[in-house]
Amino acid sequence: MSGEVWKIAEIRLKQLEKSFEVSKNSHPVLRRFSTDLDTEKITVILGRSGCGKTTLLRILAGLETLDGGQILFEQPEKLGVVFQEPRLMPWLTLEQNILFGADKKKHSKSKLKEKAETLLRLTGLEKFGKAYPDQLSGGMMQRAALARALACDASYLLMDEPFAALDHFTRQTMQKEFLRICAEEKMGALFVTHSVDEALLLGDEILIMENGKVGSWFTIGENLAYPRDLLSEEMISIKRKIIKTLENRSQTQKNF
Repeated sequence: MSGEVWKIAEIRLKQLEKSFEVSKNSHPVLRRFSTDLDTEKITVILGRSGCGKTTLLRILAGLETLDGGQILFEQPEKLGVVFQEPRLMPWLTLEQNILFGADKKKHSKSKLKEKAETLLRLTGLEKFGKAYPDQLSGGMMQRAALARALACDASYLLMDEPFAALDHFTRQTMQKEFLRICAEEKMGALFVTHSVDEALLLGDEILIMENGKVGSWFTIGENLAYPRDLLSEEMISIKRKIIKTLENRSQTQKNF
């Protein structure tokens, strides 16, 4: 099944191959990885460490090159990237960080100022535009990183475990903010996480990776609207299926 394109969407990933050389030995990370991504939905990639999640995201972002395969865009997409760390520049104000990647040739200074103010409001940081990163909490810095991704007029987001380092309560807040922003901006995302609960709370679709391939696919959004209750019978049932799938994949790898 890993060589098939599963469904009609706007970003088509076909037979992706990627290996890294370590100590003169080749280590495959993506193995004929194929699927489609609907750019209006949130697709969550779930899997064990080393299965290729982050490598896939970095390839889509243009930060790694492919050894083989194709990435096809059915229409032009601008991709915004949010990393696990905020990666803000400490010598720039929050407003300057947000506008760092904006097209300054395309927009006038007044338009850039307006864009910054809009994004600060969108991410709940309107009172902190002149603040520096060391004056912000972890959650506020991650909001700023999200605003910076949107400032480049992104139509689709690539999210690499962006909330993993946050405490439980801040993480919950950021998950809600992320869903709100996606709904308001009518945009989707490819979201990498190790957390089954986070995948269930955020994903329209959940893709489980194993050994650089598509292992399993769960469609959530058609049946469960936001906000979701992790303690509902439906969510508990889906969680059990996902955990069982992950455990079975892990056992299969051990027995290989």
